[in-house]
Amino acid sequence: MIRTTDRSGRRILTFPAVHPSDAITPTTLLNTQISLAKEICKYKSKISAANQKNARNAIRLVEVVLLFLEKLRYCQSDLSSSIILSLSELHFIFQKLRFLLEDCTRTDARLWMLMNARSVATYFRLLIRDVAVALDVIPLDLYLSDEAKDLVGFVIGQARKARFEVSLEDDGALNLVVLILDRFEKKVIPDPSDLRRVLEYLGIRRWSECTKEVRFLDEEISFDKTSDNEAALLSNLRGLMIYCRCVLFDAVDNEIDRNIDNRSNCLISSRLNLEDFRCPISLEIMADPVTISTGHTYDRASILKWFREGNPICPNTGEMLETFELLPNLALQRLIRQFCAETGVAIPKLSTRADRDTARTDLVDSPAAKEALKMAADFLTIKLATGVIDERNKAAYEIRLLTKRNIFNRACLVESGSIPYLLNLTSSKDSVLQENAIAAVLNLSKNSEAKAIIVENGGLPMILNVLKGGVTMAVRQHSAAVLFYLSSVDEYRGLIGKTQGAIQALVELIQVGNDSGKKNALVAIIGLLVHPSNHDAVLDTELVLLLVNLVRSSEREGLLIYSFAVLSALAETHVGSMAILRVGALHTVVEFFCSPSMPVKEHCVSLLLALCINGGREVVEVLAKNPALIASLYSILTDGTSRASKKASSLISIFHDFSQKSSSSSIHRPLPREHFIPVW
Repeated sequence: MIRTTDRSGRRILTFPAVHPSDAITPTTLLNTQISLAKEICKYKSKISAANQKNARNAIRLVEVVLLFLEKLRYCQSDLSSSIILSLSELHFIFQKLRFLLEDCTRTDARLWMLMNARSVATYFRLLIRDVAVALDVIPLDLYLSDEAKDLVGFVIGQARKARFEVSLEDDGALNLVVLILDRFEKKVIPDPSDLRRVLEYLGIRRWSECTKEVRFLDEEISFDKTSDNEAALLSNLRGLMIYCRCVLFDAVDNEIDRNIDNRSNCLISSRLNLEDFRCPISLEIMADPVTISTGHTYDRASILKWFREGNPICPNTGEMLETFELLPNLALQRLIRQFCAETGVAIPKLSTRADRDTARTDLVDSPAAKEALKMAADFLTIKLATGVIDERNKAAYEIRLLTKRNIFNRACLVESGSIPYLLNLTSSKDSVLQENAIAAVLNLSKNSEAKAIIVENGGLPMILNVLKGGVTMAVRQHSAAVLFYLSSVDEYRGLIGKTQGAIQALVELIQVGNDSGKKNALVAIIGLLVHPSNHDAVLDTELVLLLVNLVRSSEREGLLIYSFAVLSALAETHVGSMAILRVGALHTVVEFFCSPSMPVKEHCVSLLLALCINGGREVVEVLAKNPALIASLYSILTDGTSRASKKASSLISIFHDFSQKSSSSSIHRPLPREHFIPVW
């Protein structure tokens, strides 16, 4: 059989072709080659942004080769060894040509293909000349018809004299892009007409098409084999596309994409489960899935460890590997992250190397890219300040996108002065505008300087108004997340806690919100509880009973972890422990402590230790008589974190002391008290 290569995750302008197996029959080889040639010919109807003429010429030659292959089907004699060798080489070359045409016709890599126009032209020239070499070994035996012989001769002649050079149009567009980048670097705003000429040449006519280019460039920058020079150029182009998207397009046309995302999420939750995303080696959720040459996928850290231990085979199949190249499975990685976000499962942390690679999208080393993003930030801030309602909405949405994951973009937009205008928009009754504004504020609140700007511009009451009476549940959960980031500053923790109705509004969101809203409210309260003065304000609400009921009814591990984290923080004080014990939570905590989830166990051990310290003999007596609890404590000693192991050890010591005393006597010595902080 012919080995096929899994193209998912293949990086652009790489051609992982393989030769047909030696065991393949001549008939199967010929039929497979005909199918591959027909597949290449289908690219004739697709649009190539650059190297259009070269792509058309290459396809025309393949069409002639296809005619020859069809003639070969009807030859009466068996195929000679020379023809079989030629077909084998053609199959290898045509695979590469198919990959090249696939890249040329991609709708999200048009700018990058233009910038690589010269090397792509060279690829076409080399591949077509390889076709001529492969056909040249065919002996024009008598059993070949004259027409078949003529076809072979024609292709060889055309392939050898074909020039396959960069067109003047491609060269002109490429030079114009270089000129625009030079203007960015010199802090000169480029002429909009030049920007439009580039986009028109590439066929980018809509906001969504521009966004596809940005996403593609992001992925290329984060690829683990991208050189520093290549990453700098990719960053330049990304900055250019972002600037064009912000400045040249008046409307956002991604409603279809949103609907598709919604349908995809439904499909993920209904048809997949966590086991689908586990690495076959480590059995853990894959943080950075990669595919090896056999087509099987593993987590990068696991397969690299496998290779370093001297295993040159595929762990699944036992097949000896010809190459140790790892292809990032970006589609699967996105699927895992969507699934985790929807189901509340903790998103697996990337390895150190992958963290560095992802961070490259944040650290823009090129002056041209930096200036392009600064100019885009200034443009959006002006639109927020002076634009009509639609322009403000689009600007807020752009800021929301740009600041979602990119540290540098946040710094640019904070510096441009966008925050006060965004805060004003949070009072809008337009649900879309309000959501875009509060989501943008949320992303910017992750910036250290932004927190002070939000508070100093009266943002806290505005955010609380959205938390209490936002038009949609989405804006309420965004506002809760903003409070969490503000609570990272000790001064603001106290300020939020003293603000009337703030904590009660978070508790109400836990009561009525969806899972995302509950989670955001819980983490905000965790942040506020770091400030001791907020403990009493939280206990004055019905939060303790609400959380105990939540952990009894919820199946989402994320909600369980955050709920137990809040209870653990409250149990640090005697009053908090008593409030938890009064609602009958002790048996519930013990039940979850025996669950298989280690993060839940670690929060429970902190909570149980605090309840023993503050609850006294009655609590210790109940817990010490539970053999399942003791077994779980010993499991944490060996498998838990150092912090959880220390707390488990303290609990075991308490139970050991208790068992040595008479059950009728009280505990004579006071139980040790220690400063208690929730396990994260």
